[in-house]
Amino acid sequence: MVAKRFVNWSGSLSFTPAEHAEPDDEDEVRRLIRRARESGTTIRPVGSGHSSSPLVRTGGMLLSLDRMAGLIADDGDRATAWAGTKLAALGEGLHDAGLAMENLGDVDYQSIAGATATGTHGTGLGFGNLSTQVAGVRLVTGTGEVLDISAERNAELLPAARLSLGALGVVTRVTLDVQPRFELHRRAWCAHVDWTLDHLAELQHTNRNVDFYWYPRSDLAQIRTLNRTDEVPDERAWAARRVPGSTPWEAPREIEVGPTHRTIPQARQLRFEEIEYMLPTAAFSACFAEVRRRVKERHRRVAGWRVLVRSIAADDIWLSNAYGRPTITIACLQNTGLPFEEYFRDMESVFRQYGGRPHWGKKHWLTARELRPLYPRWDDFQTVRRRLDPDGVFLAPDLARLLEEE
Repeated sequence: MVAKRFVNWSGSLSFTPAEHAEPDDEDEVRRLIRRARESGTTIRPVGSGHSSSPLVRTGGMLLSLDRMAGLIADDGDRATAWAGTKLAALGEGLHDAGLAMENLGDVDYQSIAGATATGTHGTGLGFGNLSTQVAGVRLVTGTGEVLDISAERNAELLPAARLSLGALGVVTRVTLDVQPRFELHRRAWCAHVDWTLDHLAELQHTNRNVDFYWYPRSDLAQIRTLNRTDEVPDERAWAARRVPGSTPWEAPREIEVGPTHRTIPQARQLRFEEIEYMLPTAAFSACFAEVRRRVKERHRRVAGWRVLVRSIAADDIWLSNAYGRPTITIACLQNTGLPFEEYFRDMESVFRQYGGRPHWGKKHWLTARELRPLYPRWDDFQTVRRRLDPDGVFLAPDLARLLEEE
């Protein structure tokens, strides 16, 4: 297909590849990869373009799987979808089959392959990122070989393939662990950020999902909880804890009741840039305090948007930002079109002081040299990558800066 200019969701990343391809099936994916390998060009798979990092940027072929979408099969506790299936459509398809994913992220624009390849996550102490729900993938490697990877086949590759940055091959199918569909109550209320921080651990342990937005200009926080309709906590108890005349606080209000795929993701009318780092839970309090101090003292003039805090369970996926440790995330958002780099770089310096790992799909400035020490199984991933893509078909320059030390 004739090349067309690619622009990501926020508008901060744009480029024109040499070629743009939208294969209809796996055989065509194989032919395109073999052609690229023979000609010495690179291929980068792309999902919905929601990421703001340059993972997909290439001067070679940009390969979209939008035509390879839809639910393929389900057998009660597993479901398989084409890699290009958008999360919103996948949620509807699973719901119609009486099923649901365990947890979801804050938005549902992404494709299932793109979301899991970059470590997209929601919130909740008991839930890992979306990649932890991946039971298997089918991918076409850099040599054109088709591999099924699961606990039953090529199991040694699964910890690398569940979150791969598109570096191991073009994923064509994703198999997920699923469960019977269920409904959630979404509630929200505002409190002073000091109250929120004081009660955060208890909120996390008494709600299925909880996160909060801190608004720097008011020092208020919006607390958001999600609970199964058959497990709703008595939130009147929280009102009793407020000391009259103390920090601002309001009673929880019900926002929505519905199935998971409609209540967890939120529509985004305004577009934004974002940096997010995953921090060891033990480091969160000190890190957030420094973020708060710097935002108020250095960046309040330009930081017009909020700061989001979420939690992720530990996992054993090699390039996962929550590998081996319970994690709390801090994300700084900025309206598209407003300056962000000075603000984000300053926040990145704080996150790094506290052992943070950057979200793969959001703004950051780390390269392989800084990233390697953060991931105990980094070298194991590189061994698998070189085995499945020996000629670097998927290793465009931006990805190479992330994965290969100079």
